[in-house]
Amino acid sequence: MKEPIVIVGIGEMAGVFSRGLLKLGHPVFPVTRGMDMEKLAKAIYEPALVLIAVGEDDLHPTLEKIPAVWRDRLGLLQNELLPRDWQRHDIANPTVVAVWFEKKKGQDYKVLIPSPVHGPAAPLIERALEALDIPVWELKNNDQLTFELVRKNVYILTTNIAGLELPAGTDVETMWQQHQSLAREVADEVMAIQFKLIGADLDREQLIAGLVEGIDGDLRHQCMGRSAPGRLTRALQHADQFGLEVPTLRHIGEKHPE
Repeated sequence: MKEPIVIVGIGEMAGVFSRGLLKLGHPVFPVTRGMDMEKLAKAIYEPALVLIAVGEDDLHPTLEKIPAVWRDRLGLLQNELLPRDWQRHDIANPTVVAVWFEKKKGQDYKVLIPSPVHGPAAPLIERALEALDIPVWELKNNDQLTFELVRKNVYILTTNIAGLELPAGTDVETMWQQHQSLAREVADEVMAIQFKLIGADLDREQLIAGLVEGIDGDLRHQCMGRSAPGRLTRALQHADQFGLEVPTLRHIGEKHPE
């Protein structure tokens, strides 16, 4: 029997990854909110991967409780993820995938563009997603990973926050074709925040090109999800932390408090 996989969380993304891993022949053990991870770790102490599939808000509380024997086997896939999120927990080298497909309740997954992955279990993640015909590609180094995480964040935050200013149901194609000035202002301020969070500046034009690639991957994708107000609030908190003005984000925040 192949090595076991532990998946913390049983939401939509957990279901997709579980399907792929099961197709490869790995037994998958789910961890729900009320389960004792320390007890489970005594029984499954050498899993091939411990995939943390909880939402963004639950990531840090979950990482605080990860058993020591699992810490060098972690996989992360959350939105708004950056290296500082695992470094604050003294996690040195997790496997990280920037997920560019969506999975909604009652619907199968929809791919926007290929999802990049990096880390010790990257080949396993790659095989699992390919088993479901989900395109994925393996990154070469940590610098590429940081860029790809920032690129995903720019896409998510720009479309969500700009969407707060647009009519309900506006898709990303309409946002970019008819409201590009607003989208670029939001993206520019989002990038300024991201650069502070990673402690370095990246190529803004490459990030905009990455944003456009994501838009082109699903032109009908709606800008504003239910998480948009919370994303804006977190962005403004980060801007305050670093003393950034971000006037466009603040103007939107005044009109759309969480």
